[in-house]
Amino acid sequence: MSSPLPPGWIEAPLGSLAEIGAGGPAPQDKSCFSPDGTPFVRVQDLGRLGSKALISETADRLNESGVKTSRLRLIPAGAVLFTKSGMSTLLNQRAILGKDSYIVSHVGYAIPYDGVLSHWLYWALKLIDFGPLTQATTLPSLQLSKVKEVGIRLAPVSEQHRIVAEIEKHFTRLEAAVEALKRARANLRRYRASVLKAACEGRLVPTEAQLARAEGRDYEPADKLLARILKERHARWEADQLAKMRAVRKPPKDDRWNAKYKEPASPDTTNLPCLPEGWVWAVLGCLADVHLGKMLSPKAYETGLQQLPYLRNENVQWGRIDTIDVKMMGFKQQELERYCVETNHLLVCEGGEAGRAAVYAGPSGEFMYQKALHRVRPIAGLVSPYFIQFCFWHYVVSGVVIPRPSETTIQHLPLERMVVLPIPLPPLAEQRRIVAEVERRLSVIDELVAAVEANLKRAERLGQAILKRAFEGRLVPQDPSDEPASVLLERIRAEREAAKPDSESRRQTRGIRTRRRAARGADG
Repeated sequence: MSSPLPPGWIEAPLGSLAEIGAGGPAPQDKSCFSPDGTPFVRVQDLGRLGSKALISETADRLNESGVKTSRLRLIPAGAVLFTKSGMSTLLNQRAILGKDSYIVSHVGYAIPYDGVLSHWLYWALKLIDFGPLTQATTLPSLQLSKVKEVGIRLAPVSEQHRIVAEIEKHFTRLEAAVEALKRARANLRRYRASVLKAACEGRLVPTEAQLARAEGRDYEPADKLLARILKERHARWEADQLAKMRAVRKPPKDDRWNAKYKEPASPDTTNLPCLPEGWVWAVLGCLADVHLGKMLSPKAYETGLQQLPYLRNENVQWGRIDTIDVKMMGFKQQELERYCVETNHLLVCEGGEAGRAAVYAGPSGEFMYQKALHRVRPIAGLVSPYFIQFCFWHYVVSGVVIPRPSETTIQHLPLERMVVLPIPLPPLAEQRRIVAEVERRLSVIDELVAAVEANLKRAERLGQAILKRAFEGRLVPQDPSDEPASVLLERIRAEREAAKPDSESRRQTRGIRTRRRAARGADG
């Protein structure tokens, strides 16, 4: 902090204001744990606090045997805790110990000396980034010697109380606002899910059957549309087979080859909702051609191949294709058509967040695609790729048809599962109206979510601004009659010096005993 110190303040190393240390490793033996034992803190307990400062409950407890085995120290209530090692995103976690508890590995502590408020130290450390103090290892770890040297601004005791009270008043209001924003974000998430569900169940817009009756006209129901799709699907297969036979100069002698064509299976609708009038269930393999992309391997970079940009799992986000970070891979000439992404192709993630989908709206032939993705190509323009995209979105968000990873060990959508996924099929005109309405509502949701996220970031910046103002001495008026912090620091030093002789005497006594034992051993 570069601003000048307010009158009566000082800046001192953290080690002169608090006792700094860290816990040892936790016991590995499960018999050392019991529900009614002594609570102890792990780094996970700090992470569960969120915006709260006080930690009074822990996930684990040690029984008497565990306490003796671990040789862990009982840290007093009021100690300020910090993450000692872990991922860089965790290193700036802070907490105040609400009651005496054992501290374990990865958790450091600062026990304030008399005259330094726990909450003062807590808020001061919230302003400091411990990242630069870590050792360069795979798992970053703080060096306590460097932690002790961190400069902390110290105000007179009375002013500490006033500033802490004012900080907590501001943060109480700020946290209430943040909680309201998080509720709004959760409500928007639920609303999005309800829009997708209604779209896939025929409840978002008037059905084509309802409109046709009201307008006194006919319409093509989905069963007739499906018949057209199946006919077109069969015609495509025939054309493909004839092309292959001509390529090897073996034209068919009769029509028996056509008997090899297999009609797609009917979907299992046992646990699926009833569809509205004019709709029908169909499997995805009936409505579209589904293919996995090219396997990425060292062979993809051999000489003689065309190095082309390809899309992978990370490029497919919900409802959009992110082409900022696109990799290159080699393709043979005969692979170009097979692995090319064209306008209005739907790309679906095979793994990761299995089922995440987006329609590619860019120019045809600009990108290829990897095996981590399925390319879904609707047949003859009779099915909207955007409607299928919204079906996937609903399936993944709701856990219906495509279970969430936390609910199943299956976290992939292999091709054999993709082609038999049940898809609700509305009449073509109704598909278009549904897509338009979903896009309209989702655009409003996206705008509101963006506003919520912007306000959450603003709240975070505001919190830091409050703390910065507090530790610059500009949050509350100062009282010239307050005892200067320099006097407080001298008192702390004097008390620590007074406690040293006892410790020094004990060390000297232990040294004498050690030398005597060594001498006796030498004589023997």
